[in-house]
Amino acid sequence: MNHPIKEILSKRKLGIHVGIPSFCTANGIVIEAILEYSKKFNDYVLIEATANQVNQFGGYMNMTPYDFVDYIYDIADKVDFPKEKLLLGADHFGPLAWADKSETEAMENAKELVEQAVLAGYTKIHLDTSMRLGSDDVNVKLSDEVIAKRGVELYEVCEEAFKQRVEKFPNSIHPVYVIGSEVPIPGGEFEEVDTLQVTSPNDFKNTINAYDKKFKEAGIKNAWDNIIAVVVQPGVEFSNVNVHLYEREEMNGLSKVLKDYPNLVFEGHSTDYQPPAKLKEMVGDGVAILKVGPACTFAFREGLFALSMMEKELIKDKAKHANFIECLEEVMIENPKDWQNYYIGSELEKELSRKYSFSDRSRYYMSRGDIESSIDNLFNNIDSCDLPLGLIKQFFPNAFMKILEEDYPLDSKSLVKSNVIDVVEDYFHATKAS
Repeated sequence: MNHPIKEILSKRKLGIHVGIPSFCTANGIVIEAILEYSKKFNDYVLIEATANQVNQFGGYMNMTPYDFVDYIYDIADKVDFPKEKLLLGADHFGPLAWADKSETEAMENAKELVEQAVLAGYTKIHLDTSMRLGSDDVNVKLSDEVIAKRGVELYEVCEEAFKQRVEKFPNSIHPVYVIGSEVPIPGGEFEEVDTLQVTSPNDFKNTINAYDKKFKEAGIKNAWDNIIAVVVQPGVEFSNVNVHLYEREEMNGLSKVLKDYPNLVFEGHSTDYQPPAKLKEMVGDGVAILKVGPACTFAFREGLFALSMMEKELIKDKAKHANFIECLEEVMIENPKDWQNYYIGSELEKELSRKYSFSDRSRYYMSRGDIESSIDNLFNNIDSCDLPLGLIKQFFPNAFMKILEEDYPLDSKSLVKSNVIDVVEDYFHATKAS
């Protein structure tokens, strides 16, 4: 079976500007919403995990690559989404999580990680070797040749792992690969960015040429049959308080060069919060793989905050309140590890960031037991009440229209999912043919 993303490339060769969203999230309710919405189209859904989230030592999700597959498949079963339509991706897979180690140790860990990913059934692998390792000279920029050499080593491990997987699962789809990493590490920018440097055509070509050279030196002949995309910086990013919008004229040179590589597209990271028209322009300009993550969990958190405000209107006995907003703030203050290096400024600025930052560091707290209990209590409180449509319109105006126009479920979890679906819709519309 041909990889579904290769089918997208085939359509683009015919001048059909299509692409695919890549949902980089591990939030269970967010994933439910994505899959439930996607069932309408009977199309493939790409969900990715980063090397920090998921690795052989557990990552911050305490999941191996195999565990993450089981986790996603359990959600798919819950919402009756066909597993054969699920594509699992590995984002920034390489030595990222061990960048402070020597090259020998970091690359050995990276090889084990990508091997596990392929054996577990991930079919889209971003080979990211762009970071300096502990034994690299901190005063010297990492060369394209070193990056490519390490990337080719990981590619070879993936290909050997796929041979092993096919022996056990003969109908497995051959993985496709993404190279390059002209973006911040997973988690977003630490500081505000006034201007962004779009990847230059020369840098793009140098990445390809360096990999081509290293593939040839390794005696690998057909690698470019399996490489589908190069990560570039198309001029999009977000920080805690700002969104850097896509400006397609800045991409003109890079888009023209892509025409010389008909078997490749660009992969764009940090496309969160871009207006729908900008997303559509990006796909038209060659950024056919659109990564999105924090925008989805921001919408999820936004929905929970709205429910919390509805709770105060509906339930006058304060002792019964879930107090989700207050609970989240308390837990984040008591456990600052996942936000304190990202949020700076006055105490008020940090408080606002904990709640409303575009980087959405609160997503790292949603799977904690105390937070999950608060969410469950909030859902139960809202579902115990008759919900006036006027109240729904006040806090969930888009869901209100869906309720009026279609048979949309009227419960707390569905209202929160409707917020997420508003984001998902933008990405589906941007990547489908007009």
